[in-house]
Amino acid sequence: MRRADTQRQTVLVTGGAGMIGSNLVKRLVGLGDRVVVADDLSRGRLEYLEGDDGVPCIDLERDFHRFDLSIPGAIDSLLPEVDLVFHLADVVGGIEYVFQHQGEIFRQNLLINSNVIASVRSQPVRGFVYVGTACSFPAHLQSGVDARPLREEDLYPAAPESSYGWSKLMGQYETELLEQESGMRTSTLVLHNVYGTPTDFGLRTAQVIPALIRKAINYPDEPYVVLGTGAQGRAFVHVDDAVDALIATMERGLGQGIIQIGPSVCTSIRDVAELIVEISGKDIAIEYDRTAPEGDRGRCADYGKANDVLGWTPSVSLRDGIERLYEWIAERSLERSAEAIA
Repeated sequence: MRRADTQRQTVLVTGGAGMIGSNLVKRLVGLGDRVVVADDLSRGRLEYLEGDDGVPCIDLERDFHRFDLSIPGAIDSLLPEVDLVFHLADVVGGIEYVFQHQGEIFRQNLLINSNVIASVRSQPVRGFVYVGTACSFPAHLQSGVDARPLREEDLYPAAPESSYGWSKLMGQYETELLEQESGMRTSTLVLHNVYGTPTDFGLRTAQVIPALIRKAINYPDEPYVVLGTGAQGRAFVHVDDAVDALIATMERGLGQGIIQIGPSVCTSIRDVAELIVEISGKDIAIEYDRTAPEGDRGRCADYGKANDVLGWTPSVSLRDGIERLYEWIAERSLERSAEAIA
């Protein structure tokens, strides 16, 4: 589907080779835009930018740039031709990784966000979209699966639980300063727990759903261990729904401030683990590592502003999304096993 006004724009996506970024890039290309990607490939993969036919959706030689965004001015050479920037790049990982690397994550994300925003401030574009995180909400408001849906105004007074949440909140604040001082129209989408394909399902850095799917596929060779009690909850939003929100923000959200993207229901990790076991069709014994960090107790979103401003509501059910992700990881696990045997 092409853009209605047929006007082609150039869009820069930082972190464009990651899960959310690669899906956004493909959607923008489908709308007829030229898309430029800046990514250091620490988590992203060039193959994520390939279509079903194995052909990259962008001209990699011209429009892919392997940049370290923690270096000042990294994107300066790209901006003269850019109309709109989606800033998704950050350093993140699973719960264990985040809490074992707090200082590193905080510093790197501060550098990445501040450098990108400084470049855009010095070479203005038509619009700037910053992607924030629900981890920036105060820890005391994240009260488990029965938590009341959070509103945008609940972000302050600030008290995130992790350095990741703090670092993303600082980027959000600097985005607000950019709009206030330059007049550039910006938007901040505060995303809840995004999952989907393509994704990292490795041992060290996979987030909870792909990690549990990997364990189910490998069981009994890999124990099916849930970190924590399983009582902690998350508001899971499928990547297709997240990209819907990003596209809508480009068209209707600039200048509208902070907009939260996520479902109004908090699902316990125990329920997710049991759903994955059911989807696997295996007789799996679930173990709980009560010594492991759990992260936030649980939260969900009042997405009323997203609905009012963007016309957004979540559309992909958790079961449907996990079934699709399970199939995707299973296929790649078989490919890796075949390569190891060969």
